[in-house]
Amino acid sequence: MPCAGFGTRFGAPYSKELHCLAPGVTVLDRSLEPVVELARSGLNVRLVVVFRTHKLDTVSYLARYAETLQVVFVYQDESLEQGLDGAIRSALPMTQGPVALVLPDIVLSGAGSTGSLLAALRHVGTSGVGATGWSVVATEERDPDTLRQMGALAVVEDGGVLTVKEATDKPADPSGFNAFWGMVAVAEDEAHRLPDVASKGVVSPLAGAVALMVDGIVNYNTVAG
Repeated sequence: MPCAGFGTRFGAPYSKELHCLAPGVTVLDRSLEPVVELARSGLNVRLVVVFRTHKLDTVSYLARYAETLQVVFVYQDESLEQGLDGAIRSALPMTQGPVALVLPDIVLSGAGSTGSLLAALRHVGTSGVGATGWSVVATEERDPDTLRQMGALAVVEDGGVLTVKEATDKPADPSGFNAFWGMVAVAEDEAHRLPDVASKGVVSPLAGAVALMVDGIVNYNTVAG
């Protein structure tokens, strides 16, 4: 979970993931619901949180999850890329087993959304012809302005299974894309390519990934959501 950003678009005097959605419930709590579901299913879950010193409020807030998740904090390595790809590279040495990329300002909604990450992780462990070791939790989207701000996907049906035909992060030309991802799951032997999900000028490793669709994904880039 990368939490090292400055949230300049959010425009509030506090970290955007701590924005209150209901009494005692923040964006961060909602974004972590699928992760908590992993622990409830019996899995041992390590939450690797990438942060900078201006996010100590988030570090303190996450103490409430200490009994549910193994929470580990790592500073973003400033010698790496400054964006999401650099945050992922900072976290990878602390990961073991299948890895999920969970963003603190992304909230899933609709039936089955809480269990969607568990389903995605089960898919990355599925072997067989054409298996890629990747899966995404995504939602359908046709609005070009939204797709330009997200990890855009071209999702197609293949043999009764939804898969990603093409993926690009924040495309300048969103034509041909019909969805965007909210979470990414990857097998351990492919996890070293996870930064490429957010890197420019490289082929996205998400092509061929299984797509688990949810009703909606809210990106809390602004106070309005």
